[in-house]
Amino acid sequence: MKHVVSATEARIRFGELMRRAVESREPIIVERGGKSHVVVLSVDEYERLLKRQQQGDWRELVRRARAQVQADLDGRKLPLPEEILQQLREGRDEQPLALR
Repeated sequence: MKHVVSATEARIRFGELMRRAVESREPIIVERGGKSHVVVLSVDEYERLLKRQQQGDWRELVRRARAQVQADLDGRKLPLPEEILQQLREGRDEQPLALR
């Protein structure tokens, strides 16, 4: 849930806003004249956002994950999803009903 305060309230209760940002990991939006101007964040939350930004967009993450899977397979071919499902179904069908 976002918390919004006026600039005057932020100035008067800044220590409390800092504590709230740290304890709840909740961003606090400070407004002036009804417009959002700044956000108060805990350092942990700020560093998390920086790390996420440095990791790149989702396409880059997918590319890295794909490269890692290929490296882990070490030249072996990945079975098709249909083959994996078939194997799981066969394994399930071999179990006694009491174990399902």
